[in-house]
Amino acid sequence: MGSHTDSTDALPNPFTPAGRAGLEAILAEPARAVIALDFDGTLAPIVPDPEQARAHPDAVGALAALAPKVAAVAVVTGRPAGVAVRYGGFAGVPGLEHLVVLGHYGAERWDAVSGTVSAPAPDPGVAAVRAELPGVLDGVGAWRGTWIEEKGRAVAVHTRRATDPQAAFEALREPLTELAARHGLIVEPGRLVLELRPPGMDKGVALLDYVREIDAASVLYAGDDLGDLPAYAAVDKLRTDGTPGLLVCSSGSEEVEELQKKADLVVKGPAGVVGLLSELAAQLS
Repeated sequence: MGSHTDSTDALPNPFTPAGRAGLEAILAEPARAVIALDFDGTLAPIVPDPEQARAHPDAVGALAALAPKVAAVAVVTGRPAGVAVRYGGFAGVPGLEHLVVLGHYGAERWDAVSGTVSAPAPDPGVAAVRAELPGVLDGVGAWRGTWIEEKGRAVAVHTRRATDPQAAFEALREPLTELAARHGLIVEPGRLVLELRPPGMDKGVALLDYVREIDAASVLYAGDDLGDLPAYAAVDKLRTDGTPGLLVCSSGSEEVEELQKKADLVVKGPAGVVGLLSELAAQLS
């Protein structure tokens, strides 16, 4: 289990030797460090309606203070890249001129330099699943309280508003996995959400590709959810290959126990992540 920190007036000490080595490498050579962060639950508080999610009020300021001192800052999210940019307030911010948002688990990319999103054509399986989804929810008896989120290249079913959110989540896992498989998609479970999307991209693939593109000498990754486990695995792989890394868990609930166990450092939600970023920027001044 990672080390908890309530204080943002000093850099917390990672719980693991690998985490301490990662933090030391970032501080020693920040110009070759990549800071990569999930969006929902990490930079933005989790809210019942995902369309109301917005970055923590101090997140953009902390990122803008840190970004000029490191090789790159990347937001790695399951959301469409353009939506994350809008909800994060990342466009046109001094200090974030080189920010990159890897959306849809890396299938889309927004670069602050150009202000544009690049992406391949959507998978036809997503449209097929979208058409069948209401019938599947109805058949399971899980229509009431569940909510379908359109994500363009994916579709997500949220159970947070159901009478018994966890029971609805468990009841839907198998039928949605079967539906996804019929159309060549996979199911990505999260915090009371099941996302149906094309295989082949995950946060781990996106992060590895980006770290190699930048030729980074160290990496920090912060996440809060099961969807961040592939990114954690990517950092573990990088560490095995000789690139130090620091794994941060943004803890907001017991739903992330698996992530906390693998983390080098645990902070309290987006406020804790922002505090960590701010202190890192201050240490690098």
